[in-house]
Amino acid sequence: MTREETVLDFLRAHDIDFECYHHPEGKSIEEAKRWWRDDGSVHCKNIFLRNHKGDRHYLVCLHCDRVLDIHDLEQRLKARLATAGLPSPGKLSFASPQRMMRWLGLEPGSVSPFGLINDTDCHVHLFLDKVIETAPTLSFHPNDCRGTVVISHDNFMKYLKAVGNTYEFLNLY
Repeated sequence: MTREETVLDFLRAHDIDFECYHHPEGKSIEEAKRWWRDDGSVHCKNIFLRNHKGDRHYLVCLHCDRVLDIHDLEQRLKARLATAGLPSPGKLSFASPQRMMRWLGLEPGSVSPFGLINDTDCHVHLFLDKVIETAPTLSFHPNDCRGTVVISHDNFMKYLKAVGNTYEFLNLY
């Protein structure tokens, strides 16, 4: 079974409505933009990070046209966690392809929240930009950069509940 089939089967098995369309490979946002439909959805980019010890991993999803300042994210997390009496994540950096494969079952260029299907231990924490919280529809790769899944916000939230990973919405910029 392909990675895309795994995603689509998971969504169907959990009665989550979606649309999927195919296009040529788009490993970067710039490449993918050429193939995306103008369907009104918020197209998202996804970044897989690790903490300095390598024992925590984070998936960050934000609007495709935005730039994430990792240092700023570190500071925001540090302040939020300190307020809650929790340890700081420390320095964040991009996770290696090996870590990406281990935790999400994915390769660079195909990262999406649908990779959480492969994180059966619910190890990866998901950060979603606040912009995504108010978007009526979202679009992500189906763990393959040759396709796009368009999903309503409500169905995406249903998906997050089904996979069970922790997540939160943050102002990322």
